[in-house]
Amino acid sequence: MKITEVKAVYPKYQHLLAAWRVHFWQIVVRVESDAGLVGLGYGGGGVAAVEVVNRHFRELLLDRRVDSPADIAAIWDDLYAASLPYGRRGLAVMALSGVDLALWDLLARAEGLPVYKLIGRRQKEQVRAYATGVDPAWYRDLGFTAHKFPHRWTGDLAEYEQAANSAAQARRLFGPEALLMIDSYMSWDAVVTQEMARRLTEYDIYWFEDVLTPDHLAEQARLRELVKPVLMAGGEHEFTPYGFAEVARHQALDIWQPDVTWCGGITATLRIIDLAEGVGARVVPHRGGEVWGLHLMVATACDDLAEVLPSQHHVPNDQLWFDEPTPVNGYLSPTEAPGFGVTLNEALI
Repeated sequence: MKITEVKAVYPKYQHLLAAWRVHFWQIVVRVESDAGLVGLGYGGGGVAAVEVVNRHFRELLLDRRVDSPADIAAIWDDLYAASLPYGRRGLAVMALSGVDLALWDLLARAEGLPVYKLIGRRQKEQVRAYATGVDPAWYRDLGFTAHKFPHRWTGDLAEYEQAANSAAQARRLFGPEALLMIDSYMSWDAVVTQEMARRLTEYDIYWFEDVLTPDHLAEQARLRELVKPVLMAGGEHEFTPYGFAEVARHQALDIWQPDVTWCGGITATLRIIDLAEGVGARVVPHRGGEVWGLHLMVATACDDLAEVLPSQHHVPNDQLWFDEPTPVNGYLSPTEAPGFGVTLNEALI
């Protein structure tokens, strides 16, 4: 099967969050073949990543054969090498992620299989989901038994008490057996992280996420020992197996969180999982409850924990993909439909 056309599009989002997401949110990549089949992928990087795909990757992809996962891996290596002068991390790899996922979708559709069956033997019938956001009562009512809430640090000492109040509310709502996590989005430092661990001991927090930036691996490694039994999680802002090799070298994190749509797609994430197994780290993909990560999770040694973002009750959002699996009693499972099993909402394209 040969590639005959490649096109990336930035959807016409109506309900984007503010900040960087306005122009740099998720892209759609469409790969056409001479078999009359189309593969769809989901990448990051917004309008800039669209240019990378359409003005560079496309010319390298036309007439390439896609008959096996090995072919996709070879294409990944070639696109990564071709984008080295401006890539290696960030937007270029986010663009590559969308291409990679489209190729996996294309090949699985050609084989009449769900993507997870191309990846490997199914290891999980369903995956436990955790809800990220600020509406814990709603998440509890939806059936979730694990929850992550954000806590940004701005320097006000009252924020310690705010974090304790949020943790107490979540523990009260979800009960003693639930998993509770906190995402600081790179806003804490070593002092704040240690103090949070001390003050929140009674709430049995499972992990602290992204306490420092991905450029502070040595500091995160030191914190791992200081905040136990709380685990250190991160990696959504890291890219490719080369980036995670540095995480491994520093032993910086207990839980690795590559984003399948940002870090290089399924091809890159499979290599990252192999690295994690080699150093005893665990992998919980960022936004793993999205269909792109879900297929990967059920066919690999990733932890049984998939992130979903239900947002807030009654807050509108864009439905870009139809037929995505939704949590039932706090658990997710991919469908048996060919490819990733989703349909693009053409109204947003």
